[in-house]
Amino acid sequence: MDSDTIMEPMDLKVRELLKEVQLDYSSATTKLVDDTVSAIKQAIDTIPEGLKVTADLAPQFVRDIGADKVEFNFKKPKLIEIGGSYSMQCVAKPDVNIDLFVRLPKFECFHEKDYMNHRYHAKRFLYLCIIKKYLNSSSLIQKVEWSTLQNEARKPLLVVHPAMELDEIPSFFVRIIPTATSLFSILKLNMKRNNVRSLKQDESTPQATPKYSSSILEDMFLENNAEFVKQTFLGWKELGEALILLKVWARQRSSIYAHDCLNGFLISVIMAYLATDSGRNLINNSMKPMQIVRLTLDFIASSKLWNSGLYFKSQSLPNISKEELQERKQSLRLFPVVISESLAHFNLVFRITGSGFMELQDEAGLTLSCLDKCKDGGFEEVFLTKIDYPAKYDYCMRLNLKGNSDVHASGFCLDEECWRSFEQKVHSLLLQGLSDRAKFIRVTWKNATSESNVENGLSIFDREPLLIGISISSLEKAFRVVDVGPNAENKDEAVKFRKFWGEKAELRRFKDGTIAESTVWESKQWERHTIIKRITGYLLSRHLSLSERNIVHVVDQLDFSLVHGIGDPISFSGSLLEAFEVLSKRLHLLKDIPLKVSSVQPLDSAFRFTSVFPPEPHPLANEKSSVPRLNKLTSTCIKPLEVMIQLEGSGNWPMDDIAIEKTKSAFLIRIGESLQNNWGILCTATEENVDVLMSGYAFRLKILHERGLSLLNMQNGSNHMKRISSVDKELFIRGQHSSMINGLQGRYPIYGPVVRLAKRWVASHLFSAFLVEEAVELLVAYLFLKPLPFHAPCSRISGFLRFLRLLSEYDWNFSALVVDINGDLSPSDEKEINENFTISRKGYEEFAHNVNPAMFLATAYDKASEAWTRFSPNSSELRRLGAYARSSVNLLTKLIFEGQVDSYRWECLFRTPLNNYDAVILLHREKMPYPQQLLFPSEMNQGKHVARGNASKAFHPFLLPEYMKGNPTDLKDKLLVDFDPLRCFIGDLEKEFPDTFKLWYDSLGGDAIGMVWDRSLSKKRERNEEKEEEKDRVNLLKAVGEVGKGFVRSIYLLKSPRLRN
Repeated sequence: MDSDTIMEPMDLKVRELLKEVQLDYSSATTKLVDDTVSAIKQAIDTIPEGLKVTADLAPQFVRDIGADKVEFNFKKPKLIEIGGSYSMQCVAKPDVNIDLFVRLPKFECFHEKDYMNHRYHAKRFLYLCIIKKYLNSSSLIQKVEWSTLQNEARKPLLVVHPAMELDEIPSFFVRIIPTATSLFSILKLNMKRNNVRSLKQDESTPQATPKYSSSILEDMFLENNAEFVKQTFLGWKELGEALILLKVWARQRSSIYAHDCLNGFLISVIMAYLATDSGRNLINNSMKPMQIVRLTLDFIASSKLWNSGLYFKSQSLPNISKEELQERKQSLRLFPVVISESLAHFNLVFRITGSGFMELQDEAGLTLSCLDKCKDGGFEEVFLTKIDYPAKYDYCMRLNLKGNSDVHASGFCLDEECWRSFEQKVHSLLLQGLSDRAKFIRVTWKNATSESNVENGLSIFDREPLLIGISISSLEKAFRVVDVGPNAENKDEAVKFRKFWGEKAELRRFKDGTIAESTVWESKQWERHTIIKRITGYLLSRHLSLSERNIVHVVDQLDFSLVHGIGDPISFSGSLLEAFEVLSKRLHLLKDIPLKVSSVQPLDSAFRFTSVFPPEPHPLANEKSSVPRLNKLTSTCIKPLEVMIQLEGSGNWPMDDIAIEKTKSAFLIRIGESLQNNWGILCTATEENVDVLMSGYAFRLKILHERGLSLLNMQNGSNHMKRISSVDKELFIRGQHSSMINGLQGRYPIYGPVVRLAKRWVASHLFSAFLVEEAVELLVAYLFLKPLPFHAPCSRISGFLRFLRLLSEYDWNFSALVVDINGDLSPSDEKEINENFTISRKGYEEFAHNVNPAMFLATAYDKASEAWTRFSPNSSELRRLGAYARSSVNLLTKLIFEGQVDSYRWECLFRTPLNNYDAVILLHREKMPYPQQLLFPSEMNQGKHVARGNASKAFHPFLLPEYMKGNPTDLKDKLLVDFDPLRCFIGDLEKEFPDTFKLWYDSLGGDAIGMVWDRSLSKKRERNEEKEEEKDRVNLLKAVGEVGKGFVRSIYLLKSPRLRN
């Protein structure tokens, strides 16, 4: 077989991607481009020669940039030609636009000294104003808008939308970009010179204006640079395809595809450097597109040449003089990154900032890791995954600076524009304030919008917010409460420290005897994720005089879903672990039982910090005979926390499963009696369970039979495996899961809060019956273990957003999700998982709606996805889950970008629509066991109200006042362990009405249950039967109300079973 027909999955996908994003240079496309360019040329041709142009066309713009002597007589451009990607056939869809270079006439419109004091920029703009006026009168042009060249307000350009349209490229437009070839002397624009006379270091010393001069040089070299790149790419198919792929890669990464970092032209410049003698021809003709992509990314990420700058070799000047070396050194002092021609007259990357380039190198490095480590060569991670601010950064901030005159107090444009200076000011401030807490700080202010009317001046460029993204270096540093400054003896540094921190600075004596300046950010343990918010808010307010309402931090907006009462119940985890340690020690010390306890392992998610509501210590669940003073809201219920114990080996165990379970019960009762006799611990026993009440908690003991231990040494499917009881198998798997998740939580402390948000979201949208909490823990674990193309999340909101994206975007039909927590899956294990997955997907074509498990979650202890997702969610439930996740992703992303402060909008992430069900049951909130956990009370204002019920008086979630006066024993008898009326009600309904409807509910305190009719009820029927059918449904729902009498508040019928044609 021809080797060309055998393609790796990555190559195959890259081919398909290129087909999708490459512009088809068909006759229709070419005609649209040619006709649009002709229409533009015709409109320019109608402009009268010698037309007098004055500042009156745009007086505010001219005034804002501080220009004078801007009058000139209009002359037609010396040249109008297509440049950029279209001329190289390297356009990447969907952004189809053409760069049209318009060369400004030299002598007729510009004077020799127009390079000074923004005269060039003013005339350049006025020239475009005239062109815009005549383009607007053309019937072939739909509209003309302003934009800017790389977000530079003093360099607007025109965006022309043709009246003609083509379905293949619906958003096509032409950018008219002025060029200034040979307009001024290059020596006059030397980086050392001052060309803006109002800019001075002090009263007498002019300040150099390298950014200003570079802005003019850019236009002067634009045609030459574009032609050089074009000549490098023309006829080299693989190089062009690699450029398109790199554009797709960069566009997915909004933090680097920005005005102060990367754009399509700069990517092509770097590639041209590598493909010519200047870059030692590192890219050669024998390379495939993906090889070129990898080499380019590797060069960006790790080349040491960036330290000395990239210089294109000159054929006419093979040797470098001392003066040229000096020029190069000067460029490196002025700019963090340099790409220039041999003489270093103009730096093509003069806009790239140090922070922007650090981000670029980091992204390139992460992409190389994706290519090496991710499946299918990392295709999805590299080209299809959106890496935007909300998902990438741990902390996002938005500064609303509209109308803030302080931004341009010194003028809109000096060497740099005021917005770029403000970006740097904010970046420097946060960099100093956060110090080693932050790994990256990204500050970008996108100023131009298509609606901008630039003629009215530059004050319009503050409408968009300034965005800040912070990636933290480690949670330990980010959550640090005390920052230590300079020693008290270091007077100069201490003065600087106090000046910077103001009232937050204080002199402290530390344990080692050191006396030093410091700042203290006192926080409760569960509030430490807000320390960075407090630091940044304080600094921005102190140094930039920004009010609190203009600083929007995205940090703690979702905390409301985890908090009730005075704080986050996770704060009680310390006392829970202490209580467990005491229990464990006492169990090990028991001597009056036939077999000693050999090990004790916690199973409940509260022990691994992933329970949404870990229990608070209950005053009645203790060993003391006396009862402490109870508050008014002492809960009637207490949740039991399961603990697995193992006994020492014995050959006297029975062989029958039922007998084994009875023996376990006997052991547990004996253990309970022993605990009670030795330490006075209260124990309660039922036929299934023994609960130990001590130190404020209820511990439910479970015994793993020694035969279950042999699971450790067995392979799935062996004959011996079948002899393991389902109880022992479940206990063993839960034990494995618990210890793995506990280890993961130790490695990633933010894992717990992310899981808690994820569980809260799943429950609040009534998916409790279909996605168990262990499955949620594994899904979130995957984000930390396989974070590429990101770093592992270090904040709860970015982690939660990535969880939602995983749910909505993962290809569950064709991919198993493998969670290798301890990194101990061998190649043979992975092979076994793939085989199990393939078997589960047999017959997918015929039964796509009935694939089990629909969500294939594989782990070291469960290679066939039998433990948590074997039967649910099924395919339809998983699709519904994905749809809800997609909706939440869109809302959360929007909230972060908009810097939304309205709490209701954030709450909408956890508010679920009840109109998506056929019927809805509303429960009495005051009869829920933990009413404080209810997020939002549910109400219905649609559908047919078919049943209403009064609340039962038999149960109260809180101890009644009259009970408080009873003796301790009677009070403790009122305590209900593991009482959950919702669970009982759901069980009764499923038993009473099998195969009638599916129930959707929130196990974490929701007061609504959604009902969906079983498909089998949707039988074929005539129209006149519909009323009878609805009557049956109403009667059925009334029967449901009877089952839940005293607990059900109301029932609404929204839809009868659908008609089937």
